Amino acid sequence: MSTEHPKAYYTAVFLQVSFKAIKHSMAGKVSDGLPCWLDGKMLAMLGRELKECRDQAADNNAAHQALSRASLECERLLSHCPGGLDTSLCHRHLDAILTALQCAVPALAGPPAAPATSLWQSAREHLREGWKRLT
Repeated sequence: MSTEHPKAYYTAVFLQVSFKAIKHSMAGKVSDGLPCWLDGKMLAMLGRELKECRDQAADNNAAHQALSRASLECERLLSHCPGGLDTSLCHRHLDAILTALQCAVPALAGPPAAPATSLWQSAREHLREGWKRLT
């Protein structure tokens, strides 16, 4: 994996592609009016990935909020699966998840944050800079 983007970015892209695939292939047509029969185990797994991704993005407020919205919508969808929603409501939940992921992916697209320096590392660097000026 490239260090060009943080791990959460790649996870969010994976989740976006996964939920798009669910919407376009498994959720049925919006106009059906039939019960939506999604795989609850698969949704639970994607929900866990959403929560993990949200936790990884804790230092990025915009991404964290978007991933929190996606996670909440996934939980709402999962609470009705399988067969508890008609296809239009199922699509509405999936659209909300995808909208949140569309906000999160660009927010995560930047380079990973540099690790925070400890007090000792800062002091060491400060002393080195001072020593270089003296010599």
